[in-house]
Amino acid sequence: MRRTLPAGIINYHPQLIETGAIAETSLSLLERLHLRPDADSWQRFVDLYGPLLSGWLRRLGVRPQDAEDLVQEVLSVVVRELPGFEHNRRPGAFRAWLRSSLLNRLRAFWRARRGRPAAPGGGEADSDLERLEDSEARLSRLWDEQHDRHVLRRLLELLEPEFEPATWRAFRLLVLEGRSTAAVAAELGLSANAVRIAKSRVLSRLRRESAGLVD
Repeated sequence: MRRTLPAGIINYHPQLIETGAIAETSLSLLERLHLRPDADSWQRFVDLYGPLLSGWLRRLGVRPQDAEDLVQEVLSVVVRELPGFEHNRRPGAFRAWLRSSLLNRLRAFWRARRGRPAAPGGGEADSDLERLEDSEARLSRLWDEQHDRHVLRRLLELLEPEFEPATWRAFRLLVLEGRSTAAVAAELGLSANAVRIAKSRVLSRLRRESAGLVD
């Protein structure tokens, strides 16, 4: 069973993706899926986005048993349409595209049931869909924030097995827990330079894997 990261990671995402940090030679997850998709890359995408989509569908009033079917439909749309997706360097282009895919499938779901369901907490789900579609609305901005936090937190969980335990522990203590370089070096019996290298390696891998998804 994969260990979960400390909840504090959600507070660090602005520091994890820095301007110009995506200039890497290896392909990001989005690039792999766009240019040369393989089963492992698609599985990583499903592991990454399934929980986020499921959570938002339940938030929008979909029953858990229906939410899982809708998640599969959204992912099927992504598989079919991603080759035609163009990021064109607009900030948040992918999360906006994914949000549109989610909204389209959810509208079709409600139409098929010939009714406008009550949204959690009162009101109608149609109103929530309109607010989620409006890029200036608070609900839409919440999608953006939760998307980026979820993607970075979940990617770190998925990337952890790629690193030696000492490298990962140095990164976790330094970046996620906010310890000083000197304190981490002393606790782990490493040099300060080794701790900084560990941080750089993990962040570089995270930036490369997440490029295009959160920027």
